[in-house]
Amino acid sequence: MSADFSSGNGSRTVAGTSTATGTTADSGAHAENGDGIKTGAEAAESIAPEVAPLAVGGVAALLRLAVICVDPDGRVSYWNRGSEELFGHRWEGVFGHRASGLLTASGAPHQDTLDLLDDLTHPAWAGSLATTDRDGTLRDVLWWTYRIMEPAGRSLLAIAANAKPLRSGSLRIAIGDRLLPYAAEEPAREAREGVAVSAQLAPVPDLAHARQLTTRLGIVLPRVSAGRLERIMRQVVPLGYPVLRVDGSTELPVLPREYEADGGTLRPVRTNRRELLPGPRSGSSVDARAAVNSAGRRAGGVRTGADGLSAVPVFAVPAPGHVLDEQLALLRETGTKVGSTLDLDTTARELCAVTVPRFADFAAILIVDQLFSDTEPPKDDRPSDTVLLRRVAVALNGPPGVWDTAVPEGELITLAADDITPRLNEPMLIPVIEPALADDLAFDLGVPALGPLLPGRSMVVVPLTARGTVLGRMCFLRQPNRRPFDAKDAATAGEIVTRGAVHLDNARLHRFESRAAATLQRSMMPTRPPRIPGVRIAHHYMPGDRQAQVGGDWFDAIQLPGGRVALIVGDVMGHGLISAAVMGQFRTSVITMAALDLPPAQLLRHLDNLAHRLGPEHLATCVYAVYDPIHRNLTLANAGHIPPVLARHDGVSELLQIPKGAPIGVGGVPFETVEIPVPDGSWLVLCTDGLVEVRGQGIDAGLAALCANVIEPQQTPEDVCAQILSRLHSEDRRDDVALLVARFEGIASEDVAQWTLGMSESEVRTARELTRRQLGIWGLERLADVTELLVSELVTNALRAASHDVQLRLMNVGKLLVEVSDDDHNLPQLRRADADDEEGRGLALVSHLSRRWGTSRKAVGKVVWFELPLPAQDSG
Repeated sequence: MSADFSSGNGSRTVAGTSTATGTTADSGAHAENGDGIKTGAEAAESIAPEVAPLAVGGVAALLRLAVICVDPDGRVSYWNRGSEELFGHRWEGVFGHRASGLLTASGAPHQDTLDLLDDLTHPAWAGSLATTDRDGTLRDVLWWTYRIMEPAGRSLLAIAANAKPLRSGSLRIAIGDRLLPYAAEEPAREAREGVAVSAQLAPVPDLAHARQLTTRLGIVLPRVSAGRLERIMRQVVPLGYPVLRVDGSTELPVLPREYEADGGTLRPVRTNRRELLPGPRSGSSVDARAAVNSAGRRAGGVRTGADGLSAVPVFAVPAPGHVLDEQLALLRETGTKVGSTLDLDTTARELCAVTVPRFADFAAILIVDQLFSDTEPPKDDRPSDTVLLRRVAVALNGPPGVWDTAVPEGELITLAADDITPRLNEPMLIPVIEPALADDLAFDLGVPALGPLLPGRSMVVVPLTARGTVLGRMCFLRQPNRRPFDAKDAATAGEIVTRGAVHLDNARLHRFESRAAATLQRSMMPTRPPRIPGVRIAHHYMPGDRQAQVGGDWFDAIQLPGGRVALIVGDVMGHGLISAAVMGQFRTSVITMAALDLPPAQLLRHLDNLAHRLGPEHLATCVYAVYDPIHRNLTLANAGHIPPVLARHDGVSELLQIPKGAPIGVGGVPFETVEIPVPDGSWLVLCTDGLVEVRGQGIDAGLAALCANVIEPQQTPEDVCAQILSRLHSEDRRDDVALLVARFEGIASEDVAQWTLGMSESEVRTARELTRRQLGIWGLERLADVTELLVSELVTNALRAASHDVQLRLMNVGKLLVEVSDDDHNLPQLRRADADDEEGRGLALVSHLSRRWGTSRKAVGKVVWFELPLPAQDSG
C-alpha cells in the first residue's frame, strides 16, 4: 500500500507497508527578518539567548525523544542517547558520517528516511513515518522536523519518538508538576484498539509559551553555545512546538522525559553526560567532528557514563564568533599579545604565555616538523609510517622540576601514523585523567615520560589548524586542585588555538617565502669577485630584513673587451620575493647589454625601456661605470642612484658629481655619460642607500661620513669593505645594503701591444710576425707557435668580414689575452667542418687550443678574443 504525506507543495507518495500521516508548518503568517529567518511578531524580539528557568504548567506529554542533526553537507552532526535507543546505531558509528542510507523508510529499501524527511520539511513537518532500525526491525516513529538555516547552509533538525509504547497505553503525562499515567476515557476501547496518537505542530500562542518551548527543547537539543542555541530557537519557535494529539482530540505539548519528581516538583534530570558539541563543518578553522580517544579504545573495558558513552570524552569546538562573554578578556589578550613577530618560536611562546596561569597550569605547542623544516619535502608522495612533531614552546605555572626533563623544548616526538595514534586533527577533552589511563595517554601523546605526571589532572588537546592545514596541536593541563576543564573551556581553548594557529601559519608561510626569495637571490648574485686584469674587486650584500634575508639590491662586475670592466650597483624598490625576482630580471638584462659594449647612458636607456615593458610598478636605481685599465679613465652614467665615492691615490675622497638622472622605469628623463681620469691606486666605492641612510639624518650626511678617512693605500678591497660595514648603524637600518669596492691598478703600457692592419691578405703574415716578435720581447717564446696559428685564423676571418680595417691587440696580464677586432657587427659562429670542407676550422682550432675564448659586439663592429695561460702558470 502507499502512504500520502501532506506538504506545502502538494502530496508525495511513498511505497510502503504502513501508513504515515504528517503536517507541514504554514509559514505564511510569519514575517521574515533580514537573515531570512521567519519569526513570530513577539518571539522575534524577546527570546533570550540563555535557557529560561523551567516553568511547567497545564498538561504535557512526557516522551523519550531522539534528536538528530544533519549538517548542510549531509553528515550527521548530532545523535543523542535517545537516537541510540530508538534506532540502534551508536553515535560512534554515525557521527560525522553521511546521513543517507542510515535509516530506511518502511517498505522502500531504496528510500532513505532522513532524505525523505528533508524533502517533507518546508520549513517544518510533523507526522508518522515507519522506519527500519539497525537490525532491520520496523519502528513506528513519530517525527517533528525543522529546517534550520546555518552560516554554512541549510541543516535538518529531527525530533523523533517511539509510537509503539504510546499506542499501547504507556504514555505518561504531567499535570502541573505531577507525573501521571495517561488513561483513556473509554477503557474498553483502549483495550480493544489502543490509544490513537499522532505528531502535530502547534503555534506558539504567546511569549510565555515561547520561553517554555526554549526551555523544554534546550534540554535535548545539541549542547551548543548560547548564541547558536538562540539562532536555532528563533527559527524553531515561529514554526510551532511539538505536540502529541491523543485520541484525535486531545493535544498535549511534548515535554522531554529528562524530568523527574523531586520533592513534589517536576524538574529536569541533572546528568553529567558528555555530549558531542556539533558545530558547522565548513567555515570553521577547527574540525567540528571528534573521534574517541585512542587511549579509551586501547584500554578495553573502560567505564561508561550514564549515557553509555566512553568515559574518555571528546568534544567539538563551536564555530568562531560564538564564544561566551567570559571568554572575551582572554581572547582579547590573545589578539594583542600573540603574533608580535613572524618568528615561529617567539609566536609559540607568546601563545603559551597568554594561557598560563590564567587558563591552564601547563601549555605546550607541538608542530609537524616537516611543515616548518628548511629541508625539502620528500619526493615520494606515499604516506610515511611516522609523523615527527617538535615541541617548540612550553609554559608552566610553578617550579619546573621534573617537567623540564619530561617535556623539554625542542624535543622531537615520533608518532606512528596509524589508527592507534590519535590523529592530529582530533580535539580531546578529559576532565580528570585516571591513573589507569595515564600511561596509555602519555604513550599516545608521544611522551611516555609524562605518564606519572598526568593522574588527577585535567586535559584539553586542540589541533592547530590554519587555512586547511593541520600544523600540529596544543595541549593544556590543569592541576588537581583546580576546577577541571569542561566543554565551555574546550570551546575557549579552541578559539585561542584557532587564533594562534593563524599566527603560526603566517610564520610558516613567511619562512617559506623568505627561503624561496633567498634561494632566488643567491642564484642571481655573484658568489665571489671576478679576477680581472688591472682592477681588484670586493663586494658584500646585507639584507635589511633579517628574517627574509632577501631584497632588491644587486651588484656586478663584468669583463669587457680591451681589458675593461663594467661595475654596477642597483636597487629595486621594495623587499621580498617580488623585488628579488625583478632584480634578477634587471641584472640579467644588464649582463646581456654589457656584452654589446654599449656606452653607459645608452645601456641605461635600454634598461629603462625594458622596465616599461615589464610593468609600471618596476622601478630601480642604478649606477653603471666602465673602467679602462689601459687608458686609466672611468665612464659613468646614473639612473637616480646615490653618487659613488672616489678615493684618489693620495687618500682624498670625494663624491663624484655626475648627473643623477631618474630611476629606471620612470621614463622621459635623459641619461648622461661622464668620463673622468682615475690614476693607478684610486678606489671606487659603489653602494645602495641602505648603507648611508641614518634615521633622522639625510643621505648627504651619511655619504659625507663615508668619505671621511675610509680608505688607506695599503688596504685590500676586502679590508675596505669590512671597515665601511663596521661603521653601519645596524640598529637604525631598515633597508638592504649592497657594497662594491674596486681598486684601480691599471695595466702597464709595456704589457700591451696593439696594431692596426690593412685590408690586404698579406696582413695575415704581418700579424704572425708582429705576434712572434712581441712574445719574444715578453719572454713567451713557448707560446709563439700556438699564438701565431690562432692569430692567423682570426685575422683571416676578420679581413673577409671587415670593410675598413682590423685591429690586433696582445696583453700580458698574468695570462696572454689576444683580441682581434673589425667593423662588422655579425658575430662568427662555431660550426663543425667536414673532411672535404675548405673553411670552418678557424674557430674550432681556437676553441680546442685556447683556455677560454669568446665574441662580443662593440659600439661599432665586434671583437673575437682568446686566452692562453702563461708557461709558468700552465699546470700541464
